[in-house]
Amino acid sequence: MSRRVVRQSKFRHVFGQPVKADQMYEDIRVSKVTWDSSFCAVNPKFVAIIVESGGGGAFIVLPLAKTGRVDKNHPLVTGHTAPVLDIDWCPHNDNVIASASEDTTVMVWQIPDYVPVRNITEPVVTLEGHSKRVGIISWHPTARNVLLSAGCDNLVILWNVGTGEMLLVLEDMHTDLIYNVGWNRNGSLLVTTCKDKKVRVIDPRKQQIVAEKAKPHDGARPIRAIFMADGKIFTTGFSKMSERQLGLWDLKNFEEPIALQEMDTSNGVLLPFYDPDSSIVYLCGKGDSSIRYFEITDEAPYVHYLNTYSSKEPQRGMGFMPKRGLDVSKCEIARFFKLHERKCEPIVMTVPRKSDLFQDDLYPDTPGPEPALEADEWLSGKDAEPILISLRDGYVPVKNRELKVVKKNILDNKPPPGPRRSHSTCNPDRPGLEEVLEEIRALKETVQAQEKRISDLENKLCQFTNGTD
Repeated sequence: MSRRVVRQSKFRHVFGQPVKADQMYEDIRVSKVTWDSSFCAVNPKFVAIIVESGGGGAFIVLPLAKTGRVDKNHPLVTGHTAPVLDIDWCPHNDNVIASASEDTTVMVWQIPDYVPVRNITEPVVTLEGHSKRVGIISWHPTARNVLLSAGCDNLVILWNVGTGEMLLVLEDMHTDLIYNVGWNRNGSLLVTTCKDKKVRVIDPRKQQIVAEKAKPHDGARPIRAIFMADGKIFTTGFSKMSERQLGLWDLKNFEEPIALQEMDTSNGVLLPFYDPDSSIVYLCGKGDSSIRYFEITDEAPYVHYLNTYSSKEPQRGMGFMPKRGLDVSKCEIARFFKLHERKCEPIVMTVPRKSDLFQDDLYPDTPGPEPALEADEWLSGKDAEPILISLRDGYVPVKNRELKVVKKNILDNKPPPGPRRSHSTCNPDRPGLEEVLEEIRALKETVQAQEKRISDLENKLCQFTNGTD
């Protein structure tokens, strides 16, 4: 009778490898702000890193190909009046990034495909609604232009970036500082962790808590939680003895964990990064010099340790590339962007395979850049799974698509009929208002035409500069 001693898994031999020195991003003054966010955001076009800057907050955006030493005069994205705490690329537009800051605002930026000459100082839209610093932002995974922000005022606000309006405000749900917020796969639920030691699952549209678990980890230090693709919840935290733990929970029975493992004794909060296609969770601790990774399966013990990538230098932050930005010809299943004090070092996770052919089992169809819903559809109660794309022929990023913000016109809200306290009740004023509205409409059309012309010229310039590289 044959006994299977080793668990069968195609990810058992995944290994991490740093890139060569000339493919790193050198001379970047990474932010020293004490805040448990990743400080780095990447997509198939750009890497963005929160940096030190005098008099306000800034982050730097570099095209992925622009490796090597970064010019000290490289333009920054500077618009915040206090340090930037979190940044996040829009999953449906690779040229749009949101930033959250200590100055209580969230700003959304359009990044051109070419390297600008001066600092980018004008955001496409500024979202103001928090009364204290904003430390967390996250785009909706399937609905266009829906952005979540969470601040130190214990509020979670959902915005429609396309109009600059608040869609929903989740208040009176958190009694203390919110540590992290994560969406489920189709964006119908949120999971949050809080300083009051509770993990909450929230339906944002019904504005109600669906499930709640007090003290998933007994320690006093911060907890993190993310959704798995099948709806389970993965948490990291600390035991009473300050040992770092990871846990897996099922919403149907939230009282007892499916799995709870102790790892080591360290102070750094473990940031979980999840790849739903391979069902691997990567754990990166701030101040650690290693990345541990685990495979999540349906069979006991459910959370299987795979391996640890170790290096000498501790990490200040970490960026995680979406699946469509990976090199499928090299069997690359994840790419991290590790922040040091003065540089950013890409680390490639690879499954060793002898064949050069496309590996179907490693690359199932993955969420692409097209949104499945509009903001209004999602708000009205619709849900949709992400629109998937195949990576068989690799992914080519689409050209710069402009984010258009259409602010609601206050003149459209006509005053209610009835007696008005006005000196003139005669009609001659009526045509005057109509003329003004007509003029505004004409001006709007002119501005939109000029914006389109500028965008076309920028694209032509981009093609010209690409041609002369």
